[in-house]
Amino acid sequence: MTHQVMAWERAAPWLALAFAVGYLLGSIPFGVVMARLRGLGDLRAIGSGNIGATNVLRTGDRKAAAATLLLDAAKGAAAVLLMGLWGPLAAMLAGLGAFLGHLYPVWLKFKGGKGVATFFGVLLALHWPTGLVSLGVWLAVAAATRYSSAAALAAAALAPLWLALWSQWGTVLMAGLLAVMIWLAHAANIGRLIRGEESKIGAKGA
Repeated sequence: MTHQVMAWERAAPWLALAFAVGYLLGSIPFGVVMARLRGLGDLRAIGSGNIGATNVLRTGDRKAAAATLLLDAAKGAAAVLLMGLWGPLAAMLAGLGAFLGHLYPVWLKFKGGKGVATFFGVLLALHWPTGLVSLGVWLAVAAATRYSSAAALAAAALAPLWLALWSQWGTVLMAGLLAVMIWLAHAANIGRLIRGEESKIGAKGA
């Protein structure tokens, strides 16, 4: 028992560092950066005000939206893969940090996006089969409904199930936690979906 306590005491600073590195990577607001670079103005004053790829797409700039999508996913994957060198627990904490960094970026007064692309990046890095299936769910629902929010909600809700089917028990709880946070972040979208007022993919403005 004493040895276990000592082991945790030695590991705790490194695990905290893994989380912090993940958070700093996740807090890079690529949507805001891309909008500035492409001359689109302040993304937070466009459409829904969200800093993610869907809102960038509302400007009509598909290249900027695609770049934002890839970069937001890449920062989640990078956090997991980099800190995963220290072990699976460090990888998960880094992924959690990256996701929270996107939702609450220190550079934007803790007002960020909804974390969907970063969620996919984290999933792909932790267990790529689940990541690919989750992307498939997103694409299928998006194609059927044209609602990015509905696609994200479905993909997030089912991700823990795919992990369980692959017996990835160590990441099921984390995926469930991220899914809950995605649903909470989409509370306003859920209300608009119910009322039939949600914007469809590619629609300009808000």
